[in-house]
Amino acid sequence: MTMPTAPIAITRRGKSIAMLESFFTRAIIAGVGIAAVTGPLGSFIVWRRLAYFGDTMAHSAILGVALALFFSITPIAGVFAIAVLTALVLAFLQRRGTLSADSLLGLLSHSALALGLVLVSVMPNVRIDLMGLLFGDILAVSVADLAVIYGGGALVLAALAWLWRPMLAGTVSEDIAQAEGFQPERTRLVFMVLLAGLIAIAMKILGVMLITAMLIIPATAARRLSGTPEQMALYASLGGVAAVLLGLWGSLYFDTPSGPSIVVAALGIFALTSIVPLGIKGPSA
Repeated sequence: MTMPTAPIAITRRGKSIAMLESFFTRAIIAGVGIAAVTGPLGSFIVWRRLAYFGDTMAHSAILGVALALFFSITPIAGVFAIAVLTALVLAFLQRRGTLSADSLLGLLSHSALALGLVLVSVMPNVRIDLMGLLFGDILAVSVADLAVIYGGGALVLAALAWLWRPMLAGTVSEDIAQAEGFQPERTRLVFMVLLAGLIAIAMKILGVMLITAMLIIPATAARRLSGTPEQMALYASLGGVAAVLLGLWGSLYFDTPSGPSIVVAALGIFALTSIVPLGIKGPSA
């Protein structure tokens, strides 16, 4: 008796297509959620010329993962704790004035990354995907990850909206911010905490090597098109969303890594905006 193989094959093919649509849809939703947060935060990074600081915070995430594995806690908690600790150590060392800011950032950035990799390598019972940590795996995002991304992202955006005026004033001039009754030092520390939170929730998607790129490139592209700081933050988020959609489509079509493809798409958007006349340069210009 001949078995009806054709219907079975069609059914399996249909399940495969449904599975593809499921994880691909989750990847799009996750990328859009991250882009909505990187836009405003990235704008302040560009205005304040803190690109190297963002890179340092991202590199410290590896150390956070290593300590999370050692103490058996969630990686997000470990990454957040180490990122905040890195920011506090940097602020303390800057106050002492023994080293320049770029030297301190270089010291903390590479030391945290190297220490994290060494700690992971010496744990005998731990097997970790270092490529995933470095470059992310947005296609492996789960429903629980989406809840973390959107819940944490909403908190970051709410805090950023609350601090918007003090941060803008401090970006223009800390003396002006103090004269208006704001506390620029406290605002700067809160901004570091918000950046640490973003890195913690975005690490699985983009990895520590690509987070800074998504913070800087869309914001830099939006800077050339915007007339106000609020417009720049909005356009940076929209540019990040466009980069996510184009990057994931390119990754699917050309079979390339998803995270780097998103960053390449963001670079393409920046290249297109480079031919547009400048709008504003942000509060720091």
